[in-house]
Amino acid sequence: MSKRVLTTEAGAPIADNQNSASAGVGGPLLIQDQQLLEKLARFNRERIPERVVHARGSGAYGHFEVTDDVTGFTHADFLSEIGKRTEVFLRFSTVADSLGGADAVRDPRGFALKFYTEEGNYDLVGNNTPVFFIKDPIKFPDFIHSQKRDPFTGKQEPDNVWDFWAHAPEATHQVTWLMGDRGIPASYRHMNGYGSHTYQWTNAEGEAFFVKYHFKTNQGIRCLSSEQAAELAGKDPNSHQTDLLQAIERGVHPSWTLYVQIMPAAEAADYRFNPFDLTKVWPHKDYPLQRVGRLVLDRNPDNVFAEVEQAAFSPNNFVPGIGPSPDKMLQGRLFAYADAHRYRLGVNHTQLAVNAPKAVAGGAQNYGRDGLMAVNGQGRGAKNYEPNSYDGPAETGRPLSAPLAVSGYTGNHEAPLHTKDDAFFQAGELFRLMSEEEKSRLVANIAGGLSQVSRDDVIEKNLAHFHAADPEYGKRVEEAVRALRED
Repeated sequence: MSKRVLTTEAGAPIADNQNSASAGVGGPLLIQDQQLLEKLARFNRERIPERVVHARGSGAYGHFEVTDDVTGFTHADFLSEIGKRTEVFLRFSTVADSLGGADAVRDPRGFALKFYTEEGNYDLVGNNTPVFFIKDPIKFPDFIHSQKRDPFTGKQEPDNVWDFWAHAPEATHQVTWLMGDRGIPASYRHMNGYGSHTYQWTNAEGEAFFVKYHFKTNQGIRCLSSEQAAELAGKDPNSHQTDLLQAIERGVHPSWTLYVQIMPAAEAADYRFNPFDLTKVWPHKDYPLQRVGRLVLDRNPDNVFAEVEQAAFSPNNFVPGIGPSPDKMLQGRLFAYADAHRYRLGVNHTQLAVNAPKAVAGGAQNYGRDGLMAVNGQGRGAKNYEPNSYDGPAETGRPLSAPLAVSGYTGNHEAPLHTKDDAFFQAGELFRLMSEEEKSRLVANIAGGLSQVSRDDVIEKNLAHFHAADPEYGKRVEEAVRALRED
């Protein structure tokens, strides 16, 4: 059987791919050597800017199957009947480290899910924690700067990490999650995923509901201690990638059960705390989990760069029946995520196979044209403006979701206060739910980082947050920090 012929980018056959063309034996190389120049030039351009956050990731394809009727709450087509299946792509990631970082580190994990629905792509961008460190997107760049490598030392600095948290009391709840046992999942398969934000569902009658998504792992929760993680990261920095790849290859397909919490829209205004605050959870006794379906991953990508690195998720990719809420962090991400992909991948990144909608033949139907790497085949006289008289795609007049009522004056407002809004109560609740062993590990993890902070006032501000969350919590952290600093 003859081998396929190696060619240049232009398709011409290559005679010699082992030796550069030179001026005589041992002479200088020739600029006319097309293969050499093309090969080196392409190599120089193999990398694209990595994500500022969530750079280190893994992904897999699968499907979502509806198991329970939720048509009373949303008219989203992919949730319209029991047994309906929708193809999905799920990208897992760590948040703070760079593309070359280790998997087994103490860090939140991204849980970004793309549903290839019959009405377009629906992106649900969340984490493995139900809350986050901040509740206003204007603080996000500062938060990430404090957690990334310091511009002078080139490494993550406890002074920066804890100084930001000292000035962000609302972060206490997420810090308690991060420093607890679930701060380092044993694998991507053994952790939950959450939509984290509050979203809106709208049913066929136009009734609006606010929802939170919970993907519960069917493999069970498994986590690593700090010591186990440090050893694993040293032995195999790609531990989570290896585990996911090998599990799917051997037919052990990881799965999650999706539940939602549902709040009638009319109840949001008078709820005891702001239901759109990303630093808080809705207690299950108020809004119980309702099962929706089952998510299964059963196929690995063929090319990690093309399908995982270039996968683009944006929470503004909604479908009919699903929309945004007044969650400030969500509102900021509606712009920021899509804009990040336009910067990294170009304005035509939605035409890449992993991002392209499967709902319509030939890709998205709109009037976007040209730009870097445009492959949209709409030509031969097709108009690039709307409305037009030439049977181009037209608007439907049907909103994706119910309108949100607004009132008041424009300005830089703090979030509206509800009767029980508080930055510390839920962090204390989480601490009090822990066993004695879990509390001890949490305290040790916090003290290990906080004790390295060089300024006493920053330490004191953070200790005050833990005291406010729970007196025992604060006392134990304070004693542990003092003991480490006296050593």
